[in-house]
Amino acid sequence: MTHAERAVSLFTRGYNCAQSTAAAFAGEFGLSEAEILRNMSGFGGGIGGLRGTCGAVSGMAFIAGLALGEYEPHDNESKTRLYAAVQQAHDEFIAEFGTDSCRELLDRAGCGYSAVPSERTPEYYASRPCARFIGTGAAIIARRLGLEREESAEVTKPAVETAAKALTRGDAPGA
Repeated sequence: MTHAERAVSLFTRGYNCAQSTAAAFAGEFGLSEAEILRNMSGFGGGIGGLRGTCGAVSGMAFIAGLALGEYEPHDNESKTRLYAAVQQAHDEFIAEFGTDSCRELLDRAGCGYSAVPSERTPEYYASRPCARFIGTGAAIIARRLGLEREESAEVTKPAVETAAKALTRGDAPGA
């Protein structure tokens, strides 16, 4: 299973966008899935439901930090390398979706939103574009960090479609 597919699977189990994107990489950096889920819990819904930066983008930055963020405070070369990785992943996400704003992404999809988490139902998943953002974010950062060279945004489409069909039938995990 690719990181993108794992991320979408976590989302369909009820985890938020940031949790799902980041936890798809559990075990690769010495952290358990539970630790990542806890660490990323406040970043969902565009950071705490504020509908700011999409949680998939926050998840990408978190994974880049785990991969490249171990450096001394005055090591500007390493810090620059990390920032460049985050900026490049962010730019690729923007190129794909036109924005990193949760509010704008949901507006463009005609979705309503609130600062309060929505109940995760088959209808919720069928109406939300979030699985695509999550899968794409996981694929982008995996590819940029060399964790799965074959991953691309295209691999997320079948995973999203499969998850949506399972949720509509009510037989997906967390449904």
